[in-house]
Amino acid sequence: MSVSERAPRGTRVRLPQAVVRPFEVYVNGVPQEEGADFSVEGRTLVFERELKTEGRLGFWRWTSILVGIAGTYRQNDSVDVV
Repeated sequence: MSVSERAPRGTRVRLPQAVVRPFEVYVNGVPQEEGADFSVEGRTLVFERELKTEGRLGFWRWTSILVGIAGTYRQNDSVDVV
């Protein structure tokens, strides 16, 4: 799952229709606890902290990666639901 939208108090991630309770949530491979790390509002996970996505890479960033000058080291959180 990718991070979907930022909320004033953190980040909201919509659950796929196929997900039913009980389920486990991981952020970057680290188990998360409901109530402590996130809450569930309908079909949405609400995280108190802001999760980040890397976003689009510009022309110069792509060029520097292809030439081997630099990599991409921005924060890119991933949410997994099992």
